[in-house]
Amino acid sequence: MKKILAIAAISAVLVSGCGYTTRSLLPANYKSIYVENVKNLIKVTAEQSDQRMYRGYRPGMEIDMTKAFINKFIADGNIRINSAENADLMLKTELIDYNRGAIIYDANYSIEEYRIKMIVNLELFDVKANKLVWQEKGFAGETTYRTGGSLAKTESVAVKDAIDDLARRVVERTVEAW
Repeated sequence: MKKILAIAAISAVLVSGCGYTTRSLLPANYKSIYVENVKNLIKVTAEQSDQRMYRGYRPGMEIDMTKAFINKFIADGNIRINSAENADLMLKTELIDYNRGAIIYDANYSIEEYRIKMIVNLELFDVKANKLVWQEKGFAGETTYRTGGSLAKTESVAVKDAIDDLARRVVERTVEAW
């Protein structure tokens, strides 16, 4: 009986060490990052298709994204923000699309819920070695919002939520190296 309890106790200790950690999976030589201002590449007047006549855009989104990325890196704490000259890494981001699409209609064909999606291209550079660490094309952050009822919110609030989602994903992609 004592052998069974001892084996059970040892097994419990071994199984409980599942490997989860809150520290960064980046190499130890990466301690700081410079977040370059997001470049807006959305051509708002370019005709796209019969389904989507023009690309959407809200002024200042790229500025809000840059601030959100910096704030998320600071809140995460695994890598500190630094100047371009002193950083180990540099994050470059291009805003390539802002899409707001209807996803739920009521019986009168009025839109009840929208999905907002922000799509960016990302590049993370090792500044000192002058090499690309990783690159992501079509990386997205998104949210949904209702236009009425108790869960209603404005498009401006939804845009902020989508930017926060994008920033969270960018930081996770950077520090978790997935």
